[in-house]
Amino acid sequence: MRVALITTGRFTLVDLARELAVLGHDPLVYSLVPPWRTRRFGLPARCNRWLGPYLAPIYAAARAAARLPKAMGLEPIASHALVAAVDAVAARLLEPCDVLIGMSGIALRVIDAAHRRYGATVFLERSSRHILSQRAILEAIPGLTRPVPEWCVYRELAGYGLADVVSVPSSHVLESFVEQGFREERLFVNPFGTELGEFRPTPSPPGAKTILMTGAWSRQKGCDVLVDAWRRLPAGTRLLHVGPVGDAPLPSDPDFEHVDPVPQSRLPEYYAKGHVFALASRQDGFGLVLLQALACGLPLVCTTRTGGPDLAKWVTSPSSIRAVPPDDPASLAQALEDALRASPEPGAPRDLLGVHRADTSWRAYAERYAARMVEARVA
Repeated sequence: MRVALITTGRFTLVDLARELAVLGHDPLVYSLVPPWRTRRFGLPARCNRWLGPYLAPIYAAARAAARLPKAMGLEPIASHALVAAVDAVAARLLEPCDVLIGMSGIALRVIDAAHRRYGATVFLERSSRHILSQRAILEAIPGLTRPVPEWCVYRELAGYGLADVVSVPSSHVLESFVEQGFREERLFVNPFGTELGEFRPTPSPPGAKTILMTGAWSRQKGCDVLVDAWRRLPAGTRLLHVGPVGDAPLPSDPDFEHVDPVPQSRLPEYYAKGHVFALASRQDGFGLVLLQALACGLPLVCTTRTGGPDLAKWVTSPSSIRAVPPDDPASLAQALEDALRASPEPGAPRDLLGVHRADTSWRAYAERYAARMVEARVA
């Protein structure tokens, strides 16, 4: 099938396009990611429709606005302008396609173009909860000062109405759509994949028991709850964070260590240092880092508002994944303590979680997508 994919950055769609090409489909990615970068991710140059030359001034303005003080309020305005421009240019340049896959909040005019011009089946890729549920959760987080912009809500809701199928990465995201009255038959649950060649099981590390978290250190990720839970554990338990620092303060405790963001290729060396991986998110559509950690042999402790419960079907050891309610430091602390107590002796192999690795690859993700595309076209 001819498949058009609409996005701004890489997200998951470049990985999906690469695997669809391997499966024999004809994908074209319309994005702001130049061909020399998508080639690094394995996407053939023929599959890239780079929008950068058409949008260079507005892209530069959006990047400049992102560096200005948040109080000026220019970043949301510039982001809206850039998203609308990507949508409009992609709609104008769209080549014949059987299926269009667009990131939610970005694809609107291009959906209409795909329907009218080519009779394409449209999938909307929504990586977080329904926008109204997401907004309610975010606005309830103590100290969060950046509400979801109204333009974002409008574009999300409009996209949900126009798409033939909304693809979501986890069951809790599906549930948030159903709660808003969305018909379940228009939803497609497809957990993300990961690079299994990069992320492989490592031996259990020596030294003090270590909880690892990678990704943004923020209240949305529940980092304040994670710190509360960690401080309830036995003295000497370490907490290691790798990634950018957002709106949550870093603890000054002696057993805490922060590492600034590193390239994805270096993440395995940090997964090798942890005994358990934690993700205490208040809302996280999936959490790709969960898959990375699981592929490296780490047991997971996460909340029910992540993709952890969905990953449980791909492991044969029930204790590999412990999911607790969000905003519950006591339950999180107990799950972390249980996971640390069950960790193997130093040097022991960590490929005993019973992970069905083939199911967690980007190839498997694309195969599930391709099967649903065929089903939608036939219907």
